[in-house]
Amino acid sequence: MSTRQESPQEITERALELSRADGCVVITDERSTANLRWAGNALTTNGLTRDRTVTVIATVRGATGTASGVVSRTAVTTGDLAELVHGAEAAARAAGPAEDARPLVTGIPAAPEFAEPPAETSAAVFDAFAPALGESFARARSAGRQLYGFAQHQLVTSYLATSTGLRLRHDQPTGHVELNAKTPAGGSSWLSRATADFTDADPLALEAELAERLSWSTDRMELPAGRYETLLPPTAVADLMVYQQWRASARDAAEGRSVFSRPGGGTRVGEKLCELPLTLRSDPGAPGLQCAPFLLTHASEEGRSVFDSGLPLTATDWIREGVLEHLLTSRYTAEATGLPLTPYTDNLILDAGGTASTAEMIAASGHDHPVLLLTSLWYIREVDPATLLVTGLTRDGVLLVRDGRVAGEVNNFRFNESPVSLLARATEAGRTERTVPRDCGKYFNRAAMPMLRIPDFHMSSVSKGV
Repeated sequence: MSTRQESPQEITERALELSRADGCVVITDERSTANLRWAGNALTTNGLTRDRTVTVIATVRGATGTASGVVSRTAVTTGDLAELVHGAEAAARAAGPAEDARPLVTGIPAAPEFAEPPAETSAAVFDAFAPALGESFARARSAGRQLYGFAQHQLVTSYLATSTGLRLRHDQPTGHVELNAKTPAGGSSWLSRATADFTDADPLALEAELAERLSWSTDRMELPAGRYETLLPPTAVADLMVYQQWRASARDAAEGRSVFSRPGGGTRVGEKLCELPLTLRSDPGAPGLQCAPFLLTHASEEGRSVFDSGLPLTATDWIREGVLEHLLTSRYTAEATGLPLTPYTDNLILDAGGTASTAEMIAASGHDHPVLLLTSLWYIREVDPATLLVTGLTRDGVLLVRDGRVAGEVNNFRFNESPVSLLARATEAGRTERTVPRDCGKYFNRAAMPMLRIPDFHMSSVSKGV
């Protein structure tokens, strides 16, 4: 006898019914994931998984303020809900008053699609991609190259319901492919592409691009640490901009703890940060980068508050034409700092109106002095929050450009740089294109960035990493 699987709506509504807290938010995330992995020009694994995560946020009023408690669990059925809900309520009662406490969001009409079943991916998403991947294996094998990598497609349907009447839903597709090519001589090159449904992901084109990059690496030379004019590809720019955005808390800036703090007090909002007309923005409706149009937050942190769950999101310019316009705020931090309400949004776009391709920026480089072309960045860590100085490694190929062409490959480096300083020093931005940040991509997938020319990128030491 089969057991009926409870729908996410049933789970969500039952959790609200069980709540005895003053306020309650329930987020049910239904996730399905399809993946392919390969190594040495052969598929190694493939699979399809489904899972459910339920997050209960309880708010409890007390004599000195309102507290919140959050509990999340996976593989939840109706039989688990009482313990989950009571756990969130117990956590709220044990906590002190939450400084970000605000009334739960109200006044948003229920989404008609809330009643619909969750979206699901399947192995069929790879129907065109997989055969082409097999052809790319054969082509790489005949040329003496080895391909490694993976492709993943995920669909997450999030149901958000609150005791104040919100009933919202969002379907989020996320897909990307990573491909690494290696040669017997030790050459290595990497690239990644983001995709919503794999109809625009062409393994043969990706393999051809990697083959071209490896052909550039046949001549190898050593360079010392130092400052070099450097072309940062979109994936590297994305890693640095995402890191900058994660640290763009209005509260930290107002309290003098960040690179966006104004000397003497206040924030740098309104200050010109760079000479190029760079605009850094988020937009839930950006074509190809669509994300939730309302706030889905499972925990309070700087710029996000569980009390703001369901808050509508709109397009926001963080930097406009080189001027810092907004920092991350919740309702609480907006009131505390006097800045507009501009919550976190799950995509990021950098644009300066540039039209130059990678090939065109290479052709315009290295005529007076050598220029470095990076492949990607890796293992980025913060060094100094006051300047947002970060350190990290280059990976899978640093190329040397001379007289408008790639002359060979040089050693990898450790770098020390601040994303904010890089924007100030950038002298050229190419065309903006969708990309995947390599280091941050596990947590942030929706980005569009240009290649940036930095006249003096700081390679602080030589790295023996790959």
